Amino acid sequence: MEKTSFLYFSIIFFIVFFIFSSSFYPLSKPEFVGSSSRCTKLISSISETNQVHKPTPDHDHKNSTPCHPLDPLTIQEINKIRDILSLYAPFASSFPAIHSLSLDEPDKNQVLAWKKGDPLPPRKAFVVAVSNNKSHTLTVDLDSGQVTEDTVHTGSGYPTLSLDDILAAVQVTLADADFNESVINRGVALSDLQCITPSAGWYGQDEENGRVIKVQCFSNEGTPNFYMRPIEGLTVTVDLDRRKVVKISSTGRGIPVPKGTNTDYRYHAAPEKKPLNPISIEQPKGPSFSVEDGHIVKWANWEFHIKADQRAGLVISRAMVRDSETSELRSVMYKGFSSELFVPYMDLDESWYFKTYMDAGEFGLGVTALPLMPLNDCPRHSYYMDGVFVAADGEPFVQPNMICLFERYAGDISWRHSELPLTGFQIREVRPKVTLVARMAASVGNYDYIFDWEFQTDGLIRIKVGLSGMLMVKGTPHENMNQVPDQDEMTGTLVSKNVIGVVHDHFITFHLDMDIDDRANNSFVEVNLVKEENLTGKSPRKSYLKTKRRVAKTEKDAQIKFKLYDPSEFHVINPSRRSHLGNPAGYKVVPGGTAASLLDHDDPPQRRSAFTNNQIWVTPYNRTEQWAGGLFTYQSRGDDTLAVWSERNRPIENTDIVLWYTLGFHHIPCQEDFPVMPTVSSSFDLKPVNFFESNPILGAAPTFEKDLPTCKLTDS
Repeated sequence: MEKTSFLYFSIIFFIVFFIFSSSFYPLSKPEFVGSSSRCTKLISSISETNQVHKPTPDHDHKNSTPCHPLDPLTIQEINKIRDILSLYAPFASSFPAIHSLSLDEPDKNQVLAWKKGDPLPPRKAFVVAVSNNKSHTLTVDLDSGQVTEDTVHTGSGYPTLSLDDILAAVQVTLADADFNESVINRGVALSDLQCITPSAGWYGQDEENGRVIKVQCFSNEGTPNFYMRPIEGLTVTVDLDRRKVVKISSTGRGIPVPKGTNTDYRYHAAPEKKPLNPISIEQPKGPSFSVEDGHIVKWANWEFHIKADQRAGLVISRAMVRDSETSELRSVMYKGFSSELFVPYMDLDESWYFKTYMDAGEFGLGVTALPLMPLNDCPRHSYYMDGVFVAADGEPFVQPNMICLFERYAGDISWRHSELPLTGFQIREVRPKVTLVARMAASVGNYDYIFDWEFQTDGLIRIKVGLSGMLMVKGTPHENMNQVPDQDEMTGTLVSKNVIGVVHDHFITFHLDMDIDDRANNSFVEVNLVKEENLTGKSPRKSYLKTKRRVAKTEKDAQIKFKLYDPSEFHVINPSRRSHLGNPAGYKVVPGGTAASLLDHDDPPQRRSAFTNNQIWVTPYNRTEQWAGGLFTYQSRGDDTLAVWSERNRPIENTDIVLWYTLGFHHIPCQEDFPVMPTVSSSFDLKPVNFFESNPILGAAPTFEKDLPTCKLTDS
């Protein structure tokens, strides 16, 4: 038995290592070829129409240099940081495990004052590392070659998981004889095992015995869609620091492993259907956007900085729009990104209650963003950007094609108007809606999250999140609802034989550092629609609506819960920047995806994710307050979250403020979510309000037949 288990273990560990490696990190260092990406040379106008799939120059990451104060760390810089840490006295005997390594961004004033051609501010790195089971936050100065700050974390929580943590947890589990016996007793061959590592959450002092992770396994026999074949009730708890199994729970022995029939989602295995004819958007003159110095995007009246981040995924900075009347490039947003993603499942079983994920802080949205697929994830003429990240050993690696940029035209109308002939005017004016999209897709376990930042010519920014992938399902002995004794007690929907799709939520909280024309003088205004009774007798109307404006003085004034029968608009304004008519320049949040968390506020997962208690928060700018769930999210207790910061009730009027918005989804699964889920999307907008003197799309040009190529079918 021991020799057999060891053989199985060796085979399975190799398979698991390969899958996780191919999912999170390249198996080998990529070859770096192509043109130079130095600041003075790289201007990728991507107007080449002959490059269909990837009109993007190959990035010479080995020789790239930063061109902008916010550019991410380069491979050379990461290697230098590793050398500095190797010589740092506290790590002399053993190199620490690197859990996060990113640019320590310069002071905001320095970035705003910087102009192209100026020397870059000093380059620094912010590092989260674990050494001797202690979490360190370090600042590394690349110019001096020194560690300038080193703080040992003493609060709750641990850093984002590394691939080494995940592999170690699976390795320890597969080496455990009791676990192997449990699997075999369920009728599953060890060679068919596929294991994942759900985060453990935090549920009180009984679970404060160190950094732990859960391991649950599935059968991949006959299907790559192993998520549909859970080994229900078998959960292993692993101590990550001691590399030891501390608990095995096996409560679902009577529940069969669901069949894998018709769960293979690959194209060659899917039932044959009549395909749609291919569709594509042609751009005979090439795209209208350009990417300069690797990270500066210019399109229509927009200019912004874009980069990949290991934790946040896609980061938009220095978003500015050109005024159509003055040609002035005006500031809209200093920095925007997805700060946290909270996903609680609604099942109390021992193998389910802890499934309350914080995907950004526990796993990282950037590191789980795999290469986008041309023509399917992104259309023709897209521009692709890589992410340069860091492994646990401090070595850099490239996440290729992680972000794409493309222009979108879906047949929508930007604006139109026609006059009936009786007016005497023969007018039919229509403009097509063409937008610019920056896209990233993170595959966090079974779920895929598609993040779109869409820029429009009218000054609007639309932030959209699409949810797809596979359900996280629960095994059940039932094959039909007639067999369920108490259907009201089900925590989900029977989506296939022996398979329950468990009810769950998704909350994505965005950090939006709005700088309307100036960072130092912004305010948050709630514009309420109020019903008034008509008591004048001057009209047969009985009631009407009017607006009442309320300027938030402190953070608690800006803690907003949406109410259907108490409608409001939410503006970020610059009271010192007035239009010709005297209105303050501003942007408003146009809500969407307004599902709210219904969990008790003292429920442990809700304490950790208290940033979802409101849909909108506003805080004064603080460069240390970026992650809504706290810097150390893993197994945190909720003592360093957006909700805690906001309770300080700091002044937020006429100052530099950050807007936080939570996009929410309730998901009650249905049969159409099996075996794969169609994408469900929602979005919210940042829309100009009195920012421009008039509609900036007034001068947009219509499209004519002569502007487009003509294609005809011919006999072969």
